[in-house]
Amino acid sequence: MTTPISDETPSYSIADFIQKTGERDQPGDVFELESHKMLEIHVNGRVWTKLGAAIAYRGDLKFIREGVMEGGLGKALKKMVSGEVTPLSKVEGQGRLYVADSGKYVSILRLAGDTINVSGNDLLAFEDTVSYDITMIRRVAGMMAGGLFSVKLTGHGMVALTTHGDPLTLRVTPNDPVSTDPNATVAWSGSLSPELKTDISFKSLLGRGGGETFQMLFRGDGFVVVQPYEEKPVVEASSGG
Repeated sequence: MTTPISDETPSYSIADFIQKTGERDQPGDVFELESHKMLEIHVNGRVWTKLGAAIAYRGDLKFIREGVMEGGLGKALKKMVSGEVTPLSKVEGQGRLYVADSGKYVSILRLAGDTINVSGNDLLAFEDTVSYDITMIRRVAGMMAGGLFSVKLTGHGMVALTTHGDPLTLRVTPNDPVSTDPNATVAWSGSLSPELKTDISFKSLLGRGGGETFQMLFRGDGFVVVQPYEEKPVVEASSGG
């Protein structure tokens, strides 16, 4: 892992700068943290990344944007109606790829037959051995169309998540449910099926309400990951009507 440049050091010689910021190779790891905000991927075949996350690469790599029909008709329909799942890119070939996302922190998880749900905006990359599907939460009691979308990842392999700041993982138990702000919710275990609860009033629908309109309620046995930042609004007020 690269040693971060200290703010206390006013300047560096070229040799010192290269030594401080140069890549650090860890043979055997497909995903490697070059810094807490940058991921190096050793590509040997195919990996998946967030579209637009690549910042540099070496070797013979080919970038292919995920097709709308990738994964079948059911997944295609979810992609078309979801405004919260960022398109993916397939990266094929052999080489090293460097990815990052708006200066967000990167965390690497190893799935060993596990399942995890990740907010579409917080998924940076995953190995081709991990399968994915788009899931949707519809728990607004028919008060409005749409829902909250996430990516469900299952299998064996590495997954990289991004967060604004250090993530916090909260344990969920049957006797101790957890409610979170959807805009600050990054991921949750596959054993949980969150409910979207609301205190919508007529004024809040018109954009005149205050406070958090929606919360995600997690019941059962598992965990939920949050970040100290609200990514974006779940529902945007419409000027039409």
